[in-house]
Amino acid sequence: MDSWLVVGLGNPGARYAGNRHNVGAHVIDDLAARARVSLSAHKGGLRAARVHLPGPGGTPAVLAIPTSYMNVSGPPVREIAGFYKIPPERIVVVHDELDIDFGLVRLKKGGGEGGHNGLRSITASLGTKDYHRVRVGIGRPPGRMDPADYVLRDFSAQEKPEIAVTVAEAGDAVELLVSDGLLAAQQRFHSPAEGR
Repeated sequence: MDSWLVVGLGNPGARYAGNRHNVGAHVIDDLAARARVSLSAHKGGLRAARVHLPGPGGTPAVLAIPTSYMNVSGPPVREIAGFYKIPPERIVVVHDELDIDFGLVRLKKGGGEGGHNGLRSITASLGTKDYHRVRVGIGRPPGRMDPADYVLRDFSAQEKPEIAVTVAEAGDAVELLVSDGLLAAQQRFHSPAEGR
């Protein structure tokens, strides 16, 4: 069975660990914990681990978090995809999304980057937009706050319990996407019952 590559975006280091921009990396950490594996250094500039995600027979996948800054995520993703011979249509990028309400999870394949520098870098490096995205809603910044400042802020004490639930839901979305396909995952996570 062909492998998938699941990449979570964020910035490296303790300074950024709790930022909204790092929620994609938190989803990968959650998936790794479920699989009882630890991510280790990969020569392509990532931390990565091979796992079997739930599903019929188990779906082989590589979980990865680039150790580069967000705006240069593309080269490490291209490197590890090439190393494992994983085509773009079997790549899932998990990332924060300003244009989705806080706490919601949405999925799509292809489309624009919406000003997200990590996606822009990955698209440029892969030479295509046709990879899957699991988008974790962080909501719009309050008032006139610059979006660039907002994404580099930590979640508030009130938001942390809810974002922990959302991270787990995003992990469920990844597992359903790779086991049952994009449409099945969209039907579950885009339905009104999933909205909170």
